[in-house]
Amino acid sequence: MKIKILGSGCKSCVTLQENTEIAIKELGIEVEIEKVTDFKEIVGYGVMSTPALVVDEKVVSFGKVLKPKEIARV
Repeated sequence: MKIKILGSGCKSCVTLQENTEIAIKELGIEVEIEKVTDFKEIVGYGVMSTPALVVDEKVVSFGKVLKPKEIARV
């Protein structure tokens, strides 16, 4: 599984990454997390509002910061 956090590096993006790491730890799974800050790459996912969460190349959330429990359900 590969997870990408899309965003400029703002506070919301950092919080989403932290919450994602918490969810992964709670689930006890191996996941590669990548931060994507390149605007062209972000737009390539069709995302116009960050932060966004991409799981295995599928956008599962954008424009809000998910809580760890919400991320674990994705």
